[in-house]
Amino acid sequence: MSKLKFGVVVFPGSNCDHDAHYALEHVLHQDVRFLWHKDSSIGDVDVIVLPGGFSYGDYLRCGAIARFSPIMKEVIDFADRGGTVVGICNGFQILCEAGLLPGALLRNECLTFVCKYVNVRVENADTRFTSRCRPGEVLRIPIAHGEGNYFADDETLCRLESNGRILFRYCERDGSITEAANPNGSCSNIAGIVNEQGNVMGMMPHPERASDPLLGPTDGQKIFASLIETSVLHDHLTDSLIA
Repeated sequence: MSKLKFGVVVFPGSNCDHDAHYALEHVLHQDVRFLWHKDSSIGDVDVIVLPGGFSYGDYLRCGAIARFSPIMKEVIDFADRGGTVVGICNGFQILCEAGLLPGALLRNECLTFVCKYVNVRVENADTRFTSRCRPGEVLRIPIAHGEGNYFADDETLCRLESNGRILFRYCERDGSITEAANPNGSCSNIAGIVNEQGNVMGMMPHPERASDPLLGPTDGQKIFASLIETSVLHDHLTDSLIA
């Protein structure tokens, strides 16, 4: 498997940064480095990961302070240039706060922290984040959040739906979309979305926690493997055009 250079951003309060680093380096055998929230450069990374946790203690609201970290200026510039950015859980919240993704993550409808495995259905397998999945495939991936209730206005939801930008929905084991399968009250059972350009993804479930076969299900590997495979195909195509 070809290697990409991943940069995992560390904010004060991040607690899934090492999980992401471990999955990428030891399970998927990629080059990985940590990026500190005060860094003013991201270096030559191919993919930036904003991990889960409680950046800055979730003061004000989730992701609100992290959005103004020095590193986020670089992340935004990187995304604007077409660079690949993945926001997981708190990272998804930060991406929404930074305006890289639409909508907001609100308090869970049940008003309690939810930590468990859930089923998510792949809504669009034709993206750099889901190319190793099948349309309609059900992945089993854990969640751990208190503010995972995705909300957007009707117009935004319509755009997300019509443009294939909803990547994952909470579902039953058989793939059916039900209210009971929605762990946090998210609009339209949304568990993950992508930006209009297709290079920035946010998702509440934790693929890094479903990557190591020693710990259980490995469906999360498909998210990272999709990125790696897509990059390899892109590089081969670029080399062919240059030749």
